[in-house]
Amino acid sequence: MLRLGPVVLRVSDVDRAGEFWSRALGYARQPHNPAFLVPDDGRGARLHLDQDDRAHLDLWVDSEAEQRAEVDRLLVLGAQRVEWDYPVDADFVVLADPAGTLFCIVDTSA
Repeated sequence: MLRLGPVVLRVSDVDRAGEFWSRALGYARQPHNPAFLVPDDGRGARLHLDQDDRAHLDLWVDSEAEQRAEVDRLLVLGAQRVEWDYPVDADFVVLADPAGTLFCIVDTSA
């Protein structure tokens, strides 16, 4: 089942943005990576602050097979594959919605 993972925001200063967004939303910065903010109660979308990547949604699935099925389903709904320079061990597939907005389907089992 496709579910909302983190919302990725492009920021110029991860520490400054992390301080602001953690206080604004009541989210906790993760000790292992302070660019990841999660709700204190564990419910709701996570926030990922990134200096290089553009703003987009990460949508999570539980397996590679589910990832393939969701990519196929979304392509039928009107999404398009996006040319991307994937790392060798990529756990994500980049798609664009019909308006061109990017999003990723991430296999969380990888």
